[in-house]
Amino acid sequence: MGIIFTTLILILESFALALPQVITEESVKKRIQDIEKKDFATIENAVGLDSFYDPNIDYTKFSGRMTDKDETATLIKISTESKNIKFLKPADPVTFKIVKYQDRESCHANVRSVEEGYITIYVKNLFRCWDDIGNFRRGTILVLESKRLQERIKVASRYRVSLLNKKRDFLFQLNEVNKFVWGFNQELVKVAAKYDREIVEIQKKKEEAMNLMLAKKRDQIRIQKELAYRLDELDKDLKYYRVEKDEVYTDRWHLDKDVGVPTYERPVPIKTQ
Repeated sequence: MGIIFTTLILILESFALALPQVITEESVKKRIQDIEKKDFATIENAVGLDSFYDPNIDYTKFSGRMTDKDETATLIKISTESKNIKFLKPADPVTFKIVKYQDRESCHANVRSVEEGYITIYVKNLFRCWDDIGNFRRGTILVLESKRLQERIKVASRYRVSLLNKKRDFLFQLNEVNKFVWGFNQELVKVAAKYDREIVEIQKKKEEAMNLMLAKKRDQIRIQKELAYRLDELDKDLKYYRVEKDEVYTDRWHLDKDVGVPTYERPVPIKTQ
């Protein structure tokens, strides 16, 4: 039973390992928070998570095989698998030894030209590390050393850090641009909906204002009629209560009789006694 139980546990563990790991947003944020800023490379310190520079590696030395030379063995073309030779420039000093004669002195040379996978050097004196020039055959393994190369690699690593920082900035900007471009239609709909809401609100306010103006017009018309009616009535009252300055010096009856208009006889005066 114990063996069967152990086998079942191993099978379940294997199935658990075979299942795809779900990467959540919280786990990514936690991993980002765990990586501190000091872990990245800087201009002062070329060692970091985003740099290939390793201070424990001796970049001064690299090996190669002699592939071609001139008759005097002063110009030697060397094939090497080192990718860092691209940092060498013409006239840079280098030293080298033959692998078979590591106990001898190093030969001094200067870089003549550099191409991908090959380096051509000018040797001042080959006899310091090799006896017979005629036996200096193709395929001879050389160990080259250049302190200038190590300095160039360190400077290049620091410059690469600045390029990485610039790349991160560009990627951040590109991310923002991509977010805008990819979500353009959605943002366009949002902007259009926003202005549509504002247009609806403005139209609603316009209708309210127009209705208020119409209601005010109706009220003003009623007030106009009422005021006109009251003014007419007031004019009637003013006309009625107007006092005329009539001064009648001659009796109307005398005037009618003098002009021959038929009139009644003048009534007898009323006796007062």
